[in-house]
Amino acid sequence: MNIDEKINVVENILKGKMVAIGFSGGSDSTLLSYLSSRVASDTLAITIDNHLFPKGFIEHTRKTCETFNINHKVIDIDFYENKEFLLNGPERCHTCRSRMYSAIRKTALENGYDFICDGNNLSDLVNDRPGILITYEKNFKTPFITARLTSKEIHEYLNRNNICYSKSTTCLATRIPSNTHVTRKKIQRISRCEDYITYNTNCEIVKVRDLNSIGIVEVDNINEILSKDKFKQINDELKQQGFQKIALNLSEIEDNDHIIISYDGDSFSYRLPYTINLENTKKKLSRITFENDEKICSNNITIYGDGLIEGHNLENYDTALNAFMDILPLLRRNI
Repeated sequence: MNIDEKINVVENILKGKMVAIGFSGGSDSTLLSYLSSRVASDTLAITIDNHLFPKGFIEHTRKTCETFNINHKVIDIDFYENKEFLLNGPERCHTCRSRMYSAIRKTALENGYDFICDGNNLSDLVNDRPGILITYEKNFKTPFITARLTSKEIHEYLNRNNICYSKSTTCLATRIPSNTHVTRKKIQRISRCEDYITYNTNCEIVKVRDLNSIGIVEVDNINEILSKDKFKQINDELKQQGFQKIALNLSEIEDNDHIIISYDGDSFSYRLPYTINLENTKKKLSRITFENDEKICSNNITIYGDGLIEGHNLENYDTALNAFMDILPLLRRNI
């Protein structure tokens, strides 16, 4: 299917329903809200203010909902009051999303919206994002995954139709390594540093990783910094904010994931960046042809516990890619 055909699939899913959407104002939730505003019986966008998002986050969501003429509710949940979250263990994103999605579901149902969904897309399933498990646990619908839309296709559609969205909607706590405590002071420093870089460059996506005394700058346009000799100014400013050393990640931030598999002959392989819970995955498969402690075979697909996915006897690349896309939503990962 081409992009427009996939968009039609999403609209048919939403058509005539009372739709509630977990809304961040980023590309995914913006497109989902836009499409819902056109075809749903009614739409409610629900935004969580956890006090950890970039500056202007809430105001942007309000303006976007006004533009789409849809209802909008903001739920205040102060994560600084959650001791488990502040410990910042390996399950932090799982813990965070569980609390947020519970609040979204409760608000949606209390207001009569029974079709609750989020903007997860197919690209999210090939990235290390354990929060997807909460989407499954809370039974949120995922129209983009059903339609097999990737991040690249979503961005292409938004740009083609001049639909504005925020490129800075990720929680600032993600800049702090797991097993390192999250504090208000650290989050405020990260926020000030990212704001400075954003306002003094034309970079649209900016992240400052906080490694205690070291700040690592990540942007979507490195040349914007280097060609205009901005890095010295950034270095000086970030040191004033308390970092002793400043580094620049030479890999630009990419927010345009497109799924590409390794195909040779009649077989493909793809290694996911996480391990697979084989027991939970088996429950989602309609047919298992072989299994042991290391892998599951379902028809012509082999799923390994270490995250490797293989396919065999697939006549061409498109057939192999479709088979991979079919299996992705059925996988259940480990945290």
